[in-house]
Amino acid sequence: MSSGQKTVLTFLSLIYGLIVVILVLFLRWPVWIWLGSVSLLLAVWITVAVVAARARQRDPFPPGSLIEQPAPPVVERRELHITRVPLPSAVPDYDFLFSARVRWCPVDSTAADQLTNPGALAVEAVLARARAITWAVEPFRSSLVQHELNGALGVMAPDRENRVQAMALDVVLTLSEADQERLERLAAIRKDEAIWEHQRRYEQNKREYLSGDVLTSTGSAVVWWLAKNDDHVEKTVKDIGLLARLSSAANNSEVSAPFRHLVLDAFPPPPVPERPPSALQPDEPPVFGSPEADAADLIAEAFRRVGFRPGDDEGLLIVDQLAMAIAPRDAVTAEEIRRRFGVGGSPTAAHPHPNGSGPPQMQDASEGPSEPF
Repeated sequence: MSSGQKTVLTFLSLIYGLIVVILVLFLRWPVWIWLGSVSLLLAVWITVAVVAARARQRDPFPPGSLIEQPAPPVVERRELHITRVPLPSAVPDYDFLFSARVRWCPVDSTAADQLTNPGALAVEAVLARARAITWAVEPFRSSLVQHELNGALGVMAPDRENRVQAMALDVVLTLSEADQERLERLAAIRKDEAIWEHQRRYEQNKREYLSGDVLTSTGSAVVWWLAKNDDHVEKTVKDIGLLARLSSAANNSEVSAPFRHLVLDAFPPPPVPERPPSALQPDEPPVFGSPEADAADLIAEAFRRVGFRPGDDEGLLIVDQLAMAIAPRDAVTAEEIRRRFGVGGSPTAAHPHPNGSGPPQMQDASEGPSEPF
């Protein structure tokens, strides 16, 4: 009897018992009818139990009803250890070193072929599967490829002759210490080279930007400088001369004519033609800073600016005092000053002051010319 049948029988028995109890209570049947109903329910239960017991004792599959199959043969599995077997990588002369535990079993366990070495076939099959993966991988990816090999070789697969099935366990893929050191050095060099290349391109782009855009002319240089210093306009104006020189140097050319007056050291004023001192007239003062202007010319120009007229006694007195002060240092220049301004004689020949000091006596205006004033 199944569990479903037992459930249905139990449910019907409960319903039957409830009906009997209701009839006894409401219809007030005699006691013998109530006892008969209970006895009938017990008889049904006993019958069902006997039938279920006999069904359990009976064999569901009598002898001869099933076809007996032979037991499967016992599969023999064997293992071999291989250590540091070179496998090719994507870079020549950099081989991986492969180590693993090779497990194998014959495809046909009933064959008694003694002319083959199944262990060697298993190792060759595993190495061929590993070599198909490593030959396209960079050698510095050994750790990553090791996990890939563990997954790819972790499944039993037949060899090319279909004689054995082999797999690899505990795969270890490494490089020799010398190759690992070389790869680390090459990686460091490549990184440094990449940094240097980026710096070189940055400097090249910067040079092209400055020479081909910023410093093509003085105007473009001024605009660029003003854009970088937009809150310092006065400073940009002061730097126009410097920017003009930069743009001319960047283009190997001279400073443009409109900006040459801002570059005084590169374009000095034209020299004044040389003239003899005697050609100087009162209305043509010598040019200060010119090579031909001597001490007498400078004194004459100073007197003109102050307002001394030719022949003024005050001017002659000042000239004589200057000549006396210059004489100890440069007697030739002092004598030239006296000669040019018409001051009489050297200090030793001059008439002394009545008190024994002071400048020598001035000569009359008729004794010498007074043109320098």
